[in-house]
Amino acid sequence: MTRASTYVFESVSQWRQTRAVREEQRVASYGARGTDSTFALEDALVELEGGHRAQLFPTGQAAIATMMLGLLQPNDHVLVTDAVYEPVRRFCAKHLVRLGVKVEFYLPDGSDIASRLRPETKLIYAECPGSLAFEMLDLPALAQLARRCGCLLAVDNTWGSGLLYRPLSLGADISVLAATKYLGGHADVMMGALVSNERAWKAIQLASVDFGQTVGADDAYLVLRGLRSLAPRLQMHERHAMLVARWLEQQPQIARVICPALPSHPGHEIWRRDFSGTNGLLSLEFRQEFSQADVEATIDRLRLFGVGASWGGFESLVVPADMMKARTLCDWSQRGRVVRLHIGLENPEDLIADLGQALAPLKP
Repeated sequence: MTRASTYVFESVSQWRQTRAVREEQRVASYGARGTDSTFALEDALVELEGGHRAQLFPTGQAAIATMMLGLLQPNDHVLVTDAVYEPVRRFCAKHLVRLGVKVEFYLPDGSDIASRLRPETKLIYAECPGSLAFEMLDLPALAQLARRCGCLLAVDNTWGSGLLYRPLSLGADISVLAATKYLGGHADVMMGALVSNERAWKAIQLASVDFGQTVGADDAYLVLRGLRSLAPRLQMHERHAMLVARWLEQQPQIARVICPALPSHPGHEIWRRDFSGTNGLLSLEFRQEFSQADVEATIDRLRLFGVGASWGGFESLVVPADMMKARTLCDWSQRGRVVRLHIGLENPEDLIADLGQALAPLKP
């Protein structure tokens, strides 16, 4: 592991030569531009995602914001999924609009994108599956549309983590990863990453340098450590989550278990075609007669689930979701209240028992 802020050179000539090539070549020139540790993680992510180059950021949100600011100019048009991670929605609606970028949201399944495209559309931003309700879209078809229109396609791949889903191989230009989640895997590091093809790389690199985006060697080490166990951890998360999901489908208090790996999910066929597995995320839609107070009391009765938002670690988590706030194009007014679960690495029988005792007081 290499910790460094300053690299010392033997001569002015060597210093000048390094600075002359660092925009095109990855060389040790200054700590903020990378060290052996960050370069190793970038290489691992490029191999995982099948991209051209990778760039690291202190958070996933920083990666997304930097990418959008680097790619978009005043009067450009960006299409953003209505299933977007809520802080990204706020960034687009508040900051991009303030800077003169035209922001428009599209349906989570992408069915209305063609009608929303404009000559000035420069970027399509997707999540697959979408946040909270895990909506699916046909990414290869969307990629073909983006190419025909000459705009870039970026995809939040935190759910798929490069192992379950590879957007670049399906035609996307940029894959966004919150390494905080499954890549780190131990709930002890914050980081974001962008992996891109050659077409999108230069603008991303320049923006990350100009906005001072970097990560430390210790954090890079922690994510590299997490990558070593990524495959078996995700297999275990999937096995536990599917056992819990199938049990929850039988519970009378639950109207719907939301998970693309379940045959009941509207996007299940796309998931089967494009994904190689699932993870520990599930959402529950309660029956309509249950109030927000009922749902929150159920959450508070859970003993093995922590109330927390940043999933992807080893522990099981639960958080209520306000779908009326999280979607602007989708009408949730006639739907039940939603809770998101992250099924961790604990004994799934214990998790099922805990869910059972928490649900028991709710009488349909």
